[in-house]
Formats: sequence, structure tokens, C-alpha cells
Amino acid sequence: MEIKKYFNIFKEVIDKVNLDEIQTLVDCIYTAYEKRKTIFLIGNGGSAAKASHVAQDFSKGLISDPNINHRVKALSLTDNIPYITALGNDEGYENIFSGQLRIFAEEGDYLIAISGSGNSKNIIKAVEFAKLHSMKVIGVTGFDGGELKKMSEISIHIPVYDMCMVESIHSMIFHYVVTNLRDKISGVKTNDSDYYRH
Repeated sequence: MEIKKYFNIFKEVIDKVNLDEIQTLVDCIYTAYEKRKTIFLIGNGGSAAKASHVAQDFSKGLISDPNINHRVKALSLTDNIPYITALGNDEGYENIFSGQLRIFAEEGDYLIAISGSGNSKNIIKAVEFAKLHSMKVIGVTGFDGGELKKMSEISIHIPVYDMCMVESIHSMIFHYVVTNLRDKISGVKTNDSDYYRH
């Protein structure tokens, strides 16, 4: 595909993203921070990498002072390879996330499930577990949203059938969420023009 055409499609898709949904996500993460609830993140492939990245951004990147202990408690369930492979081998790959939630999650915690298709079995099983145990479910999807979009209390949906584009926009959205939350937690309103200074 010609580069200009690709970026034109990218811009068209961004214009279709529901900005209110993104602000709802910001407010949701801030509520988790205030209540000291844990946010678990899950995904496969590129979305697994995204889950790891976002968990780090939420837990460390929002507050620069290392002496402040009250932080967003975020944990990616994609990172413990021995645990994941043990669960996959003994209980089936579809249980690699629900099996971890069974051990670590508590009522009132949050689950951010990232899936381009919205139909990955291990994602759906984790969401089913979360809903049964009074966790708040946030679905981050692409394509038509699949089952995840239907099951989520809060949905961030990128309406395009291109995984690379979906994952790129997911990254952009999460980086906005981090930027917005950093201001919200610090109580400082940064001038918008500051983000363009380099």
C-alpha cells in the first residue's frame, strides 16, 4: 500500500474513535488509583507486549518521585513465562489468564483486556472470571470488537480490520491516558503547547 494512502486511512480511523470512551477510561484508572485497587492487563502477541508496557507506564510512569508509594497498582499477566507455560500445559492455553486471576484478583479490582479481534479464548475466559468475581472489565479492541466488546463495561474500540493499525492506535490511546493521568494525579494542568516542545 502506498504510504500516503496508509496514513490517510490511519487518520480516518482515528477520527472514528469515540473520545468519550477514552476519557471514561482515564476516569476509571484514576478511580482505581484512589481506591488502591489492582489493575490487571492481558493480551496476546502484540497486545501482550502492550499489556506489559501499559502496566509499567501506569505503575511507574505516572509519578516521577520515587519516594511516593501511593501509585496505580497495575500488573500485566503476560510476563510470568514459567507460570503461563505451566497453566497452558496443565490446564489449557485458554486458562493462562483466568488461572492467574483466580490466585491474585480480588473483588473490585479491574481487568483491562486487549484484543484486536475481541474473540481470543483466553481473553474471553478471563473476562468471564472477572465478571463472576465483581471486577470491572475494560475491553480494548479492533475489527468489529468481537465478544470482548459485548462483554465489557467500558469499551475502547478501533473500527478497522487491520491489526497493525489497530495496535498502533491502541498505543496512541494508552499514551494519551498516561499523559492525562499524570496531570490529574499531580494536580498540575500542563499547557497543551508544552507537549509540542522538543
